[in-house]
Amino acid sequence: MPGLIRSAPLRNIAVLSLVAVLAACGGGVKYRPVSDVPVRIGPPYKVRGVTYTPAAQPGYDMLGYATWYGSESGNQVANGERFRPGWITAAHKTLPLPAYVEVTSLDTGRRIIVRINDRGPYGESARIIDLSRGAAEELGIRTQGKAAVRVRAIEPDEKDRAALRKGKTARSLAPVPARTLSNLQEQFARGVGTR
Repeated sequence: MPGLIRSAPLRNIAVLSLVAVLAACGGGVKYRPVSDVPVRIGPPYKVRGVTYTPAAQPGYDMLGYATWYGSESGNQVANGERFRPGWITAAHKTLPLPAYVEVTSLDTGRRIIVRINDRGPYGESARIIDLSRGAAEELGIRTQGKAAVRVRAIEPDEKDRAALRKGKTARSLAPVPARTLSNLQEQFARGVGTR
């Protein structure tokens, strides 16, 4: 029969060639290039019976919990980019994609700039951000699994944006002053607590 590969070695070579071609194509998934344009707000969406309404929120400033994720390496995130667990990125339920936030650890006062490119976290309402493994490490909360944080929308300069788009860290930020940190911890205890 013409076209039928009868010998095992030739069949193995054909299979390996096909696997190599598919791997080179990315398995058919088309990832969006890492870019800040266009900014996507998106329509309301529902997860587990709860409706979330994305919106531009330039004054966003919340206290809550951060968790982290990292085993989804290579998956496509909500804005179409490839998830890279070592990058300084995060998931948020309603901020535009992409957006930039300053995340402050309420245990240490340490602050970092993070690029939002995914949706989540879902479930517990006090969880306000899901950090990539790289962001959790940079903030110093990876071993905690869940940490009290402040998340504030910011507009970083182009140098910080470019670094984050390339998988690098943005400039280092000084920790919040002790008095400010104490105030944030008190607000967290009153408003979020142990939920």
